[in-house]
Amino acid sequence: MGIHRPGLHRPVPVLLIGAALTTALLPGSAQAEPRPGPSPVRGAEERGDKAAKSSAASAERALGERIPGFSRTAGYPRERELPEVPENPADKSIKLGLTPYHGIAPKLNALQKLGDRVSVEIAGRSAGGHQLYLVTVTSPESSREARAQERMRERIENAPASAARDKEIKAEYKTPVFINNNIHGNEWEGTDAALKLIERLATAKDAKTEDLLDRSRIYLNVTANPDGRIAGTRANANGFDLNRDFVTASQPETRAMRQIAVDKQPAVMIDLHGYVNGTLIEPTTPPHGENYEYDLFLKNTYANALGMEAAVNGLGYTEAKDGVKPAQIPFRDSEEGWDDWPPIFTPQYMPFHGATAAHTIEFPMQVNNRAYDTLPVAELRRRSAINTDIAGAAMDATLSFVQERRAGLLADQIETFRRADAGEAQVPVSPETVPGVPGIGPEDVYTTDFPRAYVIPAAGRDQRSATAAARLVDHLIAHDVRVERAVRDFRLGGRSYERGSYLVDLEQPKRGMANVLLADGRDISDKVSVMYDISGWSLGRLWGATVDEVKDGRLDVPRTPVRSAAAAGYVAPRGDLRLGLDDPQEIAALNALLADGVAVRRAADGGAIVPASARRAALQLSRTYDVAFTAAKERGSGALQRTRVAAAVTSGELFALREMNFDVLPVSTATLNAGFDWSEADVLMVSAGLDLGELNAPARGALDAFLADGGGVVGLGGTGAALTADAGLLTAKAVAGNGDANGVVRVANTAGPVTAGAPDTTFVYSPVWFTDLGPGVRVEQSYATGNPLVSGHWRALEDGTGGPADAAGKASVVSAPGVEGSRTYLFGTEPLFRAHPKGVFPQIGRALLGAAGS
Repeated sequence: MGIHRPGLHRPVPVLLIGAALTTALLPGSAQAEPRPGPSPVRGAEERGDKAAKSSAASAERALGERIPGFSRTAGYPRERELPEVPENPADKSIKLGLTPYHGIAPKLNALQKLGDRVSVEIAGRSAGGHQLYLVTVTSPESSREARAQERMRERIENAPASAARDKEIKAEYKTPVFINNNIHGNEWEGTDAALKLIERLATAKDAKTEDLLDRSRIYLNVTANPDGRIAGTRANANGFDLNRDFVTASQPETRAMRQIAVDKQPAVMIDLHGYVNGTLIEPTTPPHGENYEYDLFLKNTYANALGMEAAVNGLGYTEAKDGVKPAQIPFRDSEEGWDDWPPIFTPQYMPFHGATAAHTIEFPMQVNNRAYDTLPVAELRRRSAINTDIAGAAMDATLSFVQERRAGLLADQIETFRRADAGEAQVPVSPETVPGVPGIGPEDVYTTDFPRAYVIPAAGRDQRSATAAARLVDHLIAHDVRVERAVRDFRLGGRSYERGSYLVDLEQPKRGMANVLLADGRDISDKVSVMYDISGWSLGRLWGATVDEVKDGRLDVPRTPVRSAAAAGYVAPRGDLRLGLDDPQEIAALNALLADGVAVRRAADGGAIVPASARRAALQLSRTYDVAFTAAKERGSGALQRTRVAAAVTSGELFALREMNFDVLPVSTATLNAGFDWSEADVLMVSAGLDLGELNAPARGALDAFLADGGGVVGLGGTGAALTADAGLLTAKAVAGNGDANGVVRVANTAGPVTAGAPDTTFVYSPVWFTDLGPGVRVEQSYATGNPLVSGHWRALEDGTGGPADAAGKASVVSAPGVEGSRTYLFGTEPLFRAHPKGVFPQIGRALLGAAGS
């Protein structure tokens, strides 16, 4: 029994519908991270009850360490003796009867010795410094055979039209399969199922297994999140949900998975999670990502889902006996609430690298969070054993699917790349184009009109720095998008561009990846009532570089391929220097200068004037941060000071602050109540985890004294607004919009020091705006008039309030003077959200400097 779409036969389990997400569950059941409903529940790095607690050391490790491994063309097996990890009795896996992180390396070392099928490589290190193990199971290959496999893989991607006719590929290419485990650290069981699968495949003598390994390579990311596995947390050591990070790729674990996608080019992948009862097996509900070749993807993903469903249900677990409900497939069984719109999740990212079937699978039996803390060990281990069985059944069914449909899967991967390379239109899904998939309707049709190309001017007509262009280009290349650079001045799309500008030709095999990153996106507010996560993310709008869309026409532009962006760093040869503060890397360079005691002054346009005596330091910083120090045309006025920030913020914001080189001390209600030395801080930044009403008398007195002594404040969202109101720092009414709303919005910036010259778009999540401004309150930025939403999902509430029409023209950022030259800033937007919108980071950076009186 369930809810149905009109005219369709898709019963919707109560578990997946809006407010029912918080419904009490039966014994033995569980739920995944709640999808946003009328009262949004936000993840660890977003607004919540707790402030971020990431250590400085873990943030500094954010760039990770890519450990040298084997070349792409080394033969198999690629055996290596893994160093053993010291035993950690506090590893949270132990209580569940599962393999602790320190037990994985010895098991993998033993498995490599069982024969010639198992290879282990180190794909990188986690934010917490733990090695990431990538296992390959396949029949042995000589170096010559491995080189042939790599040549075929490259041909499939880069010459798909000829690959489709290639008899060698049809006969000899090994189908790549990727099994990703434990990306959420406290969803453990995929790792143990993977270890069991590796052992079985390493030792099996039957003809079916030999055929599978002769014709496939099976790649297993044993634990994608060792930090979380050990600590029993969803997030990694930096506090990031890795399964929200694929567009930004801020974390080393995400970058390792991205590289696996690029190098291995899996045709099929599964991502093991928990906990939804019954077992949830994708494909998803609408809206569907508009940049996929969704007809090919849905055909294969649905077929594999049916096989996994049969395997999971065939284990014999029942609700009455075990607390296990039958498996569910959202596309078939649900109306909305579990979508594949944003490419921030692993299975929604992988199709852009050729996966023609990709799935999230959610085990049924909850063992994390409150269950972990309250249930008897025996019950936890019973549940974990069931989850491990179910994960194993999903893996086995997927391998059978690959073995049975090898030819079709490879043909569809080639066709995915061929359509893109040829610039062909997508094929809309329908009962005719995807036969065998029931219930396809108009609500499932999402396609886009791909532009002919994008141009990224090297410096931008709006005077934004070349730094942003270089950052964006390098990011595209890391996602395996082809980028070229013009070798002469040219005109395209009615505009003139200088030599050195970058072009992204969308007639390329990974046009979907290029477009999903660079395009504005779409306002999908009218498509569904609720989205699972973010609905807008455009790098073209949020990363600070100018990005021009070229809708059609010939690209008669002399150009050359780009392996990395041209360096933007520059230092004028003589005199004082000007450093813009329009990019987070410029803010980072400024903070490095201030930390070294360089006397930097503020420029009239909001930039910074660096004395000629600091030219040597500027040369080093120009290389480190790829920023330009131009010749100063003024002496500047007012000294800029090193700003120390006491930050009650989310993990993403903390990470972004440290990217900008601020000296940050994480604080919270508990931190202040325990006693905090305010002499160590110049500014308090608040977005999460600090409630004035919960402070004890000494803590409140110390905070009040800090503010009275000229301490500045930067507040974000409802929490920041509540603190500034309670402390009497700024008179304004904070109006909360729809709590589910998120996306890219248009804004109008003032000529003030925070937003002058800033992009005309920013990001919102649970948007806030400010009315009834008191004396002295200055508007720094406003939502654009009309409909400010560029892309995303923002509806009015049921009573008609809280929508974009209410926000239009209202103040989104305001400020008011404090004492001793300090200032209070209040943001209703999310400039640092998950460390993603790089182009608007400087608004917070400038606000922190201004709040401190610099």
